[in-house]
Parts: sequence; structure tokens; C-alpha cells
Amino acid sequence: MKQTTLIFFGCLLLSMITQAQDFSSFQSKQLIYKGDTLPYRILYPEHYDPEGQYPVLFFLHGAGERGNDNEKQLVHGASLFVSDSVRKAFPAIVVFPQCPTDSYWSNVDIRSQDDGRREFYFRTAGRPTKGMALFLRLVNDVLENEAVDEQRVYVGGLSMGGMGTYEALRRKRNVFAGAFAICGGDHTSNVKKYAHVPLWIFHGEKDDVVPSTHSHALVAELNRLGARPKYTFYPEANHNSWDAAFAEPNLLSWLFGKTKK
Repeated sequence: MKQTTLIFFGCLLLSMITQAQDFSSFQSKQLIYKGDTLPYRILYPEHYDPEGQYPVLFFLHGAGERGNDNEKQLVHGASLFVSDSVRKAFPAIVVFPQCPTDSYWSNVDIRSQDDGRREFYFRTAGRPTKGMALFLRLVNDVLENEAVDEQRVYVGGLSMGGMGTYEALRRKRNVFAGAFAICGGDHTSNVKKYAHVPLWIFHGEKDDVVPSTHSHALVAELNRLGARPKYTFYPEANHNSWDAAFAEPNLLSWLFGKTKK
């Protein structure tokens, strides 16, 4: 009983600490395009020079963080970028858009099976979702109006955002210098459209939400095309493999070391 109580209060304390994380350095903004609104948070480097040139990273959250509060999308990943050590080592512009509740970053059909599993059918063509269309517009807007080094533009995401990362790469083939995708997926027929972009793919082998077979298939196709992606599969991780991915000591140095060819 005492042990259970300690565990409960430990989890409660961890939750309170997470919720209390100060993300005020991420400025709150919104993009309005054709009557639709995309909330986003943007973190500028310390001592930001509007006349300078900085790498920019766009981060796409998962399905659980959709909405319009312009806060939930910071739950996973944002704490990494507000740490003093990271801000000093990697002075970059970091952008966290928030997908509308009624949309999805990726153009994928999701079908529930009788056993509770979900199957993902990724499309190879067609118009982008509202969320993706707004995100693509945001990319244009940031590149046009911020002090961006256009040779060092990056995208990454987890789960739905991992799927969106692949879609963004194929829809803007000449924009991104590097990308990472955590527990995502895509149709292997799309891979040739972004095989030239350096990729680091992460997935938990015990993922019961988005099976790791999706990432294995993408890695195999990238290798077949001669792309040689970087990839990390965690044998014991479930869907929250982003915890391990964000803890990778070389993730940011690898990413920000890429320059568009």
C-alpha cells in the first residue's frame, strides 16, 4: 500500500513538473490563410539578429496535441530546445505549429480492426489536408520573413508528426536539408521523392499504435535507392519512443550539421 502511494505521488509530482515547464520563451503567433488559422509557437535564438542567418527547425506534434490552444503542441520536444545548453550550442529558430483538431498532418486513411489495432493506408497523391496545407504555407512565411539560412532548414516530428514529416519532405522536395521522424510511416512509393534528404528514423519495436514495420519498410526502400538513412529501433520501446529519441546525445549535432546540397 505504501509503495503504491509513493508511486502515485511520484507520478503526480512528475506530471506537475512537466506542466510547470516554462515555455514563455516560445512566442505565441498564428498564421491566417484563406480563412483558416494555424496557431504556432516560435523560439528565437538568444540575441536574435533580424539581419542574421539562422537554421530553422519545424517540429510536427502527434495527434493527441491537436487543437487551437497553442500550448499542447509543446508537450513533447519543446523542453529540449529551451534548455540553456542547447540554446547556446545550437542557436536556431524553432517552430512548433499546432494542427487543427479536425485535421491531420498526413494524408492517410486510418482503419480500426476488430482486434483494436489500427491500420494505416498512406496515399501517394492528392491534395494535402487542411493541416498540411497550412503548415506548408507557414514554411513559406517563415522563410520569407525571418532571418533564416535557407541552406539549413529542417523538419521533424513524432507519430502523426512523423507521418507529416515524410509528407512535407515530398511536397517541398528542395527545401529541407535534413529531417528526423519518430514512430511515423509513409507509403514506400513516396520514398523516391525525398531519398536525397538525410534522414534519421526512430521507432520502438513494441509500438502498438503505429507498428514499427512502417519504419522498417521505409529504411529498406531508402537503402534500396542508395540513400543510406540513419535509423534507431528501440527493442523495448512502445509508442513513446520519442523519449529515447530526444535523449540521443547526437541528434541535434547530426541534424544541424546538415546543409542543403
